[in-house]
Amino acid sequence: MDAPAHGSGLRTDRPERSRRALVAGSVGNFIEWYEFGVYGYFATVVAARFFTPEGGSEAEALVRTYASFALAFFFRPVGAALFGRLGDRVGRRPVLILVVVLMTAATTLIGVLPTYATVGALAPWLLTLLRVVQGLSAGGEFGGAVSVMTEFAPPGRRGLYGAWQSFTVALGLLGGAGAAALLATLLTGAQLNSWGWRLPFLLTLPMGLGALWLRLRLDETPSFQAVQAHQALMAPPAREVAKAIVLGAGRVMGWAAAGYTFLVVLPSYLQSSLNATFQQALVATVLANLGFAATILPAGLLSDRIGRRPVMLTGALLVTVLAVPLLNLLQDGGTSSALKGAAVFVAGAIVGLMAGPGPAMLSEMFPTSVRYTGLGLAYALSNAVFSGCAGLIITETIERTGSVDIPAYYAAATCAVSALVLLTLREPRTGAGTEHVREQKKQAEKGS
Repeated sequence: MDAPAHGSGLRTDRPERSRRALVAGSVGNFIEWYEFGVYGYFATVVAARFFTPEGGSEAEALVRTYASFALAFFFRPVGAALFGRLGDRVGRRPVLILVVVLMTAATTLIGVLPTYATVGALAPWLLTLLRVVQGLSAGGEFGGAVSVMTEFAPPGRRGLYGAWQSFTVALGLLGGAGAAALLATLLTGAQLNSWGWRLPFLLTLPMGLGALWLRLRLDETPSFQAVQAHQALMAPPAREVAKAIVLGAGRVMGWAAAGYTFLVVLPSYLQSSLNATFQQALVATVLANLGFAATILPAGLLSDRIGRRPVMLTGALLVTVLAVPLLNLLQDGGTSSALKGAAVFVAGAIVGLMAGPGPAMLSEMFPTSVRYTGLGLAYALSNAVFSGCAGLIITETIERTGSVDIPAYYAAATCAVSALVLLTLREPRTGAGTEHVREQKKQAEKGS
């Protein structure tokens, strides 16, 4: 299922529809990753507020916090399957409206949750429940957003349009880091730990209302309408879809693992393992995310010209080779602040080489009739294992082994495997989307 660009909906009758789809698809991703960034950046504060009963250690609380983080990711595949199936049956638009409502509600409620000091053991359970809802809605967000962006994309621009999904991930993480940095500057440590941490979560409400308004104005994609108009089109065999999902998950596992290691887990790692201050950790994270954002759109555009595989493969190989040296620069007390800043910027930029072409690559692996489900599951499964568990694996392994190189080993190993799987990727033929629709119609006629 790799070669053709299945039912990609490249031709649109109005350019403004493509731009509207780009904005409506992107805004949900921004909110989703803003929240996940905020949760990651405030992991140590959340640990103290929700996971530290009297007598518990800070390390144990941080591990429990990341366990809740990982649990939300493991509900992503469930959300991808549930909402993806709905999106492939009833349309991309109504499902994207539903998931942004769920995401907004769950995130806003985190901002008003009672803490362990108020309700005891009920506090972590309430937080975990909301994280589960976020995981379900996030699982349904990616597949629908990427389907909308790539199915509305103009000819020869799927890579660039799909890259906007990743770009808004970077913007969301930067937004979360910016909110955290602003609060850390304006508030005292006591105020931040007491009530200030709630403000970034509450800010999701107005953002979510804006996203809902944009999605209510969204049109259904031409590709989905075409499939609905030809009910006789045959769905691909389940075995082929399952194989494509596994391959897709393998191709993006390096992106998932390295992205979360460098962009989200980094603040807590710097504080807990390298004794950095909260402000220093946030500055490093902002620089990493700026590097990430800087390469995403150029990488997506380049993939439209030379193909997805060479761009993503370059990123995976660079992480494999450079992860340990870059981390060693951060660990070296004699390294200047400027060089450390350059190191985290480069780390983020390399991840952007994988994140830029990644959404379009996944979209092109699946026909329209199963695209929402297929690409959503591939991405969600990879993120559940390699992103959601990143903080838990890294924190727990460092605690057990005492090795501060674990984040680099983790990113390098996953990217090495991802590079091997990317070698199996075949590039789509230009304009093959409409060809695939004709092929399916012929199959249906033969079947009848």
